[in-house]
Amino acid sequence: MTNSNPPLLDSIIDDITKRIVAGVSDQLRRDGSSPSVSPRLMNVADAAVYLGRTKQAVQHMVQQRRIPFVRDGHRVFLDVNQLDRWILDNTEHCQN
Repeated sequence: MTNSNPPLLDSIIDDITKRIVAGVSDQLRRDGSSPSVSPRLMNVADAAVYLGRTKQAVQHMVQQRRIPFVRDGHRVFLDVNQLDRWILDNTEHCQN
């Protein structure tokens, strides 16, 4: 692929690209986060925040098998997709 842009335009594009990359990199370092990756599995404490419940309430729901969970040995995780499905499946709709 040949480049048909004038050299000055290429220089400006390169400069803008480098500034954008530097700005995004700096922001990611400050935030300590990645915009493209979010965990699918949450621990009980994070799931409690997600659901607006206490940690103890979520632990109780897991023990009673009222909510879907993933077990890895003794550790328990909750899948955000399964939580969303659980919320939808347990939503009661009012009749107008």
